[in-house]
This record gives sequence, structure tokens and C-alpha cells, in this order.
Amino acid sequence: MDVGHVVAIGWRAAEIIGDTAAEVRVVVPLSASIYIAAGREVLWLGGPSDLMHPRAILLSALPDASARARDDRLTVPAPRPIPWRPETPTGGAVAASALRLGARRLGATAAAGGEPEGFGAWLMRQPLPFPLSVATKAADALAAACAADDAPGAAEAALSLLGLGLGLTPSGDDFVGGAFFARATLARLGAAEAAAWSRAAASVRAATRAATTPISATLLGDLLDGHGWSPLHELVSFLVANDAARAVEAAARLTRLGHSSGWDLFAGFVAGAS
Repeated sequence: MDVGHVVAIGWRAAEIIGDTAAEVRVVVPLSASIYIAAGREVLWLGGPSDLMHPRAILLSALPDASARARDDRLTVPAPRPIPWRPETPTGGAVAASALRLGARRLGATAAAGGEPEGFGAWLMRQPLPFPLSVATKAADALAAACAADDAPGAAEAALSLLGLGLGLTPSGDDFVGGAFFARATLARLGAAEAAAWSRAAASVRAATRAATTPISATLLGDLLDGHGWSPLHELVSFLVANDAARAVEAAARLTRLGHSSGWDLFAGFVAGAS
């Protein structure tokens, strides 16, 4: 079936499907995107204006998801553009300090971003909605461990949040992912103990197999390695550059992701970076 042509592709998707026409299998057809499998790897198809991600394949026109069913076969056409790959932050201790300070400021002014969803309520010190209401202590513990650069403590707190919430990517997974994305970024800047956080990420990754959905486990695994949606990477770049106005814009783009995923990621990022 015709799916148009590829207008953008993430670097991980490009590695997985190569540079020739590739047959993929439909895993979950949604109204705004289609999750697909290429071998054992999860990717997804989106429309031309969707956000970028290492696993995203954006098409000139999104195929009609209502006409697709699980295990249907699609062909991702070639040729394809140069893969999207975000810039790696640089700047060492100075950049890390700017990132931390900027994240704290964003967290303190998060209410300006509108009504929070999911763990956004935690960020604003509001009661968490059901079914997240049991997670306040674990979220506090994860944030405290990150602030202390306590990687084992962060991993322990994260385990109780995995799989908590509804949907393909539960809120707890996104919150944990945002926090560990921030720690991976700080480790790259030399401001967190890279080996310890790598071990902590590995323990969380191992637990996801039994704790959450396969799709969420894949996306969380990327975040544990410091790879995520384009607004997250843009947020890092603008914070490191002390560009407060554009950082606010990136945060707003992030919080519009999904029903609550963007807020969950943002709250986790602030928890991990502050």
C-alpha cells in the first residue's frame, strides 16, 4: 500500500531499516501515528509536521490508521533524507551549571505553561491525580537522589514508578525517563558520575521488561541513554545557551506531547536536572 514518501527520519530508525525500501509490520495503529515493528525493533510512522524522535519516520501524508490492523504489512519507501540527529551538548561545568539553574527556574514557573497533566501536578506541588496519587513519595525520592547524584538511590526510587499510569507509555515511565535523560545529559557534560548512572540505567532497563508495555520499555530505554523527543533536546540546548525565552518555548512544545506524556517527561527532566 502506498504511504507516500519519507520527509524526515530519526537516526535510530535509519540504522534499523537501512537505505532501501523496507517492509514493516503494524503493531498499534493510532489516530495520529502508527507504531510499527522492523524485526524486533519498535518504530513509528507519523505525519509531516510531527515531532522528531530517533525512532520516528515522518511521511508526506500519514496512512489512514483506521484502515490498518495489527500485523498488516507496509513498505517504507526509499530514498530517504539525511537522518535527524540532535546536537550533543558541550561546555562542561559551565554548561551543566546553566542547565541546572535553568531547569530549576522552569520548574518554579511551570504554572505559566497551563493546566498540568500527569506528573505536572507534582511539579507544581499539587496532589497527583488517580492512579498516580500513590507516587508522590517515590517521585520525591527520585528527585532527591538526582539532586544528590545518588544513582543507586535513583534507580531504587524509579523501580516503584515503572508501569504506573494508563496507556501505551504510562506516566511513571515517562517521569523516570525524563529524569534519567537529564542525568545522562549531565554525565555527558562531566557533571554526574557517568559509570554509576549507566549502571543505574541498566538496572531500570532490566526491570522494564516485566513492569511495563513493550512500546514504553523501548522509549524509556532510549531516554535512559539520553535520547528522546526533539523538544527535550532543544530544551537542553537552550538552557545550556542561557536562552530562557526559547527554553520556555521548547518546554511548551514538550508539554503538548500526547495526553500527559509531555508533562510527565518535563516534570521528570526538572527532577533529574535540578
